[in-house]
Amino acid sequence: MDPRSVQVLLAENAEARKLLADLGALLGATSSADFKARSEAMPISADKTVRELAVEVPNAARVFEKLGIDYCCGGQKSLDEACSSAKLSIDEVARELEQGAAAPSSTGRDWNAAPLAELVDHIVGTHHTYVRSEVPRIEALISKVAGVHGKNHPELEQVRLAFKELANELAAHLMKEEQILFPYVKEMAGGWRGPSCFGTVQNPIRVMMMEHDHAGEKLREIRRLTSDYALPADACASYASLFKALPEFEQDLHQHIHLENNILFPRAVAMER
Repeated sequence: MDPRSVQVLLAENAEARKLLADLGALLGATSSADFKARSEAMPISADKTVRELAVEVPNAARVFEKLGIDYCCGGQKSLDEACSSAKLSIDEVARELEQGAAAPSSTGRDWNAAPLAELVDHIVGTHHTYVRSEVPRIEALISKVAGVHGKNHPELEQVRLAFKELANELAAHLMKEEQILFPYVKEMAGGWRGPSCFGTVQNPIRVMMMEHDHAGEKLREIRRLTSDYALPADACASYASLFKALPEFEQDLHQHIHLENNILFPRAVAMER
């Protein structure tokens, strides 16, 4: 190749690189503008329910969890009511929600738009599996800690009993979902419509939501008994492990119930109609 041809080729490559750089900058600016427009198109209204915000606003569930706002069992409350119950400034909460909406999504999946069968499989594979693996570990930890520290901290026995009741109820609850409700929902999602042993899908959903409410009450009872998981001065390593495991269990169950109460169940009812 002669020197002139080499110069022409280099010039063409330089021009191509410049065009690609300009195109990348343009696409980046467009994406930022589009994201800003989408964020502005999601007004955070005090009249909207916590459920609606948890479903519609990116990362809202994470924000509500951090602030102690019930977005699963108490999702029917308006944002204004929820802030009042939690003794929080609505302006502060709205700011947190706006900041959360502007951050990258923490889940990477829009379960409101995902196929119902995929959502069901996610709930079972992620949250049901977590409950079944964590319950025996936490029960063993509670028994150990209560056995050693129960004399100085009698509330630990109440925590043990409350968690035992919650665990027993969850075991039956998960089985009912996996053997009765979820297979029916997946059949509906596949196009099947026919009679069932429970009539409308709203009947088992109503029962599941009542059980969710009771699970939420048990979680609140345990949090109250432990003074929001505040470790006492004489806490050992097992005590610390327990008070780390319990709020993690609570957080997972909140997300679990949110996916069912606020996304799966409303979509299943709408599909049946």
